Amino acid sequence: MKMQVDKQADALYFRLDDSPIVDSQEVSPGVVLDYSASNEVVGIEMLHLSKRSSTLNLSALDFEAT
Repeated sequence: MKMQVDKQADALYFRLDDSPIVDSQEVSPGVVLDYSASNEVVGIEMLHLSKRSSTLNLSALDFEAT
């Protein structure tokens, strides 16, 4: 899995695997899911990131795996 933060675009992107993207769908305002040929979600994009949380700090992201 890869995560990209684009401060200039104010966007966050999670890429779940390297499957080719064949379709994308905005599932709620500013949230786009990318789908593979087998209709599995392979990417998640969140737009307008700074407007989603007043306390968001893009310079200090924590990751947790359980």
